[in-house]
Amino acid sequence: MTHVVLPVSDVHHLLFIKPSSLGDIVHALPTLDALRSRFPQARITWLVKQEWAGFVQRVEGVDEICAVAPGLRGWFGKVPRLRAEAVDLAVDLQGLFRSGVMARLSGAPVRLGFADAREGSPLFYSHRVAVPSPDMHAVDRYLLVAEALGAPRPSTPRFRLSIPRTDDEAVNLLLTRRGITSDRPWIAMNVSARWPTKCWPIQSFAKLIDQLNEAGIGPVVLFGAPSEREAADAVSRLMAQQPISLVGQTGIGLLPALLRKAAVLVTNDSGPMHVAAAVGTPVVAIFGPTSPARTGPYGASHQVLRAGIPCSPCFSRRCTNVSQLECLTAIAPSDVFRAVQQVLQGRAKVEAEGSALRH
Repeated sequence: MTHVVLPVSDVHHLLFIKPSSLGDIVHALPTLDALRSRFPQARITWLVKQEWAGFVQRVEGVDEICAVAPGLRGWFGKVPRLRAEAVDLAVDLQGLFRSGVMARLSGAPVRLGFADAREGSPLFYSHRVAVPSPDMHAVDRYLLVAEALGAPRPSTPRFRLSIPRTDDEAVNLLLTRRGITSDRPWIAMNVSARWPTKCWPIQSFAKLIDQLNEAGIGPVVLFGAPSEREAADAVSRLMAQQPISLVGQTGIGLLPALLRKAAVLVTNDSGPMHVAAAVGTPVVAIFGPTSPARTGPYGASHQVLRAGIPCSPCFSRRCTNVSQLECLTAIAPSDVFRAVQQVLQGRAKVEAEGSALRH
């Protein structure tokens, strides 16, 4: 691994480059926290795509957000500002051509990224960090950069988010309008994902929710971006009893406050899965073409379901299996139902033990 000896006093402005996507941004939080501790006096600017800026606004340790609009003009239009702010150190966790170029054009004399980054981005770094194994979890892989800069590896990586009271109030209002009060456990459910090959069938989600309702477990609250309303509506149409839907009603900035209040999140491999894990909410995650070892929910309180199909993980957005999406269709709603039960029982046990200790 590359080790960069930088006196703390030499770093006045650190550019943290992690523009997307939501899950990757969450994975980067422990690295940001480690660098904040390593360079306490430095001003930290996070370069992020505009669509995710609302989430980064809730990240502790960030002094300034450089929100990038789509297109080359949006990216390169930020260069004069960054150069004027005299960046001393640029850390590129994205590892793509544009992010590497931005690190170089920022004017930072020290620029770190991964040696195996894509699209020629290592050419723009002054120092390259080797990754010992492709199957490292993204959280641990990103922390290699902080270690290279002299930050000790934390025994427990910290996902430091500062959730404003106004976020909690907005979420409470949304929930109470649908009959969910603070003393009533509820299940968050995300039926979408950025890749179609990550999506468990809508029929399976509908059967699962019906099973949960029949067992008196819930209520279930669907959520997601406005673009995900079609999938949520398709699930609702297949159900015996309509679920509660907040799809399109919670912006990206409200996700931490919303998911912190859930008893459990049931989801495909998705960005909200990582947000839930970051705020301490247990996750039941359904994995198909991707690897839990690399991008599963971080921590020990989660349940990950995989079918064990030989071609999985393929890391592909297009399924070439004769039996289409077998890695997902082979996971039965009853399997996910049992996982939800186990997670809720484990949570109830922890809460009971905590209550006994307090008394």
